[in-house]
Amino acid sequence: MLEQPIVIVSSYPPRLCGIATFAEEAREFIQKANPNREVLVISHTDGDGDGVFPIIDMNHRDWWETVEEKINEINPYAVHLEHEYGLYEYLDKRGIGDKNEGFLAFLEAINKFPIIVEPHTIHGRISDFEAEFIYQMCQRSDVVLFKCHYQKWRLNWTFSGKGWETPTNIMVVPHGARPDKRWGIEDVPKLKEDLGLEDLNVADRLVGMIGWIQSNKRWDILISMWEEISDEIKKQCGERWDLLAAGTWRDPHHKTDYETWKNYVLNLQERGIAHYYEFVPRGDLYYKVMAICDFIVLPSIDETQSGTLARIIALNKPYITTAPMEGLTAQTLESEGGLMFTTKKMLKEQVIKLACDEELRLKLGENLRKYLDNVVSWEVVAQQYNEAYELARNAKKTGQPVNLELEF
Repeated sequence: MLEQPIVIVSSYPPRLCGIATFAEEAREFIQKANPNREVLVISHTDGDGDGVFPIIDMNHRDWWETVEEKINEINPYAVHLEHEYGLYEYLDKRGIGDKNEGFLAFLEAINKFPIIVEPHTIHGRISDFEAEFIYQMCQRSDVVLFKCHYQKWRLNWTFSGKGWETPTNIMVVPHGARPDKRWGIEDVPKLKEDLGLEDLNVADRLVGMIGWIQSNKRWDILISMWEEISDEIKKQCGERWDLLAAGTWRDPHHKTDYETWKNYVLNLQERGIAHYYEFVPRGDLYYKVMAICDFIVLPSIDETQSGTLARIIALNKPYITTAPMEGLTAQTLESEGGLMFTTKKMLKEQVIKLACDEELRLKLGENLRKYLDNVVSWEVVAQQYNEAYELARNAKKTGQPVNLELEF
């Protein structure tokens, strides 16, 4: 007989949403770590799948009441909520939001169950609204999961400056990465064939920009310099390197940049130095496209954490990313698996350096292998989730709040 289930509250596929994809992977590995429990999902109305209840309807101010009823019916072992402000923001007829008041009311309503909240946006320098929300969220949760250590010590600095007591129920659990997607060099020809690239004169060496094409990802920075970079790489190390730009758009607000950048890459493709590959960045295909690249460039200018980086780490791919950029910088420093840039000139130099230094690529890849195995593998993260569930359950049982040490 199965024991009490774990319930995840989150957006969920087929929604094209980073949190939905995250929740799908997290659920898979939480289930593996808890074989005697069902892991169920309560999602927004566009979620689907076995064990998924698509009942979060954000067209109603009291959306959370239906969810509360379902949770009471399930009687879960723990309730694990994935939070992003936009997921739980009710908008009235004027388009004015409730500032996630419904989410806080929901936490109060299910207070008899162990509550674990995993917020996906915790900026280092938070607004007054964010500070107030995080404080109230921590007050209504048993355990709150931050992705990076800097978020926890920066929050202490912020709250101390306001004269507020810093919550002690914050646990740091990193963004998980799959441990089962590591193809070798010998697999690349078959992967290119699977992707339909074997007859397109794609270079043996590829620099990749892979994922959702969004304005904040700033693909144009590398694209605008690629011809010059390609020539310099060939001059310095005698190898032909192509740029592989692969992905598509999902937000209409970013479609103009998508079309502009895509056309620029297609122009480079006509000159035989780049390739554009259109695909929806989800599932195995996402990993396969990234796997054929020698290293990845992630020139984001607005990210706290990154699902793209999680996939880069899963594949042990050396990478180059923007700094300082919150979670991207934190994980690059901790993993020692990537290079960073702060100017266009520095990006150009780092791409040329990594293309011409195979030993450096191997070193960074090995660092990422160790970081994946020991720190961010979903198998490791799922066990940390289980620790959080136990802490939350003990808090409910004893009436004593969770008390974890501050970072500094």
